[in-house]
Amino acid sequence: MSSYAEGQVHQLANALESSGFTPDDVTKLGQFKDLSGIRGLFRGTHELKLIKKHIIDCDAKPFVPKGWKVESHLTCGQLEWNPKMISLCLLYGEKQRGSICKERLFTMCENIPKFNANVLGYILNKPSLISRDWKDKSVLFPGTIYRNCDDNLCVLYLRWRKYCQWHWCAHDLGCSFLAEDHPAVLRVN
Repeated sequence: MSSYAEGQVHQLANALESSGFTPDDVTKLGQFKDLSGIRGLFRGTHELKLIKKHIIDCDAKPFVPKGWKVESHLTCGQLEWNPKMISLCLLYGEKQRGSICKERLFTMCENIPKFNANVLGYILNKPSLISRDWKDKSVLFPGTIYRNCDDNLCVLYLRWRKYCQWHWCAHDLGCSFLAEDHPAVLRVN
């Protein structure tokens, strides 16, 4: 039985929610091993230190699945991760369904910088960086094009496996794209 009043718990829950905490964040907070350190922040005995920035080397050689080779790889230097810089290109209108061919995909995104497989690899290793809005989408990284074991051209994409985790898959460029397929491109304002 807790010694906290119900009103205190509601006040804390409202403050957490208004600060953008999700239910998953609250669960992690409850499981956090150093809550006394957090208490020290507002008691003035501890300091909050910003961890290093997330820098992705987009010039490095990308991950290559066994038996595959890189056909093309767009480099773009050192990228400081900021989810606000990524736009998911709409290949369709919001309500339209169907498929789209690879030529139209690359024509639609032709003059927009595309993110390569290094970005996919980095955020896949740090899944807390991945937007929750992406869970119902296939997020393509068309800046790197591979040739797979069957000699087909393909791009990697990020997908949520229900109730499990994020994982990568490959989309054969000889196949049509679907409405849930969204290339990750640089947000152009």
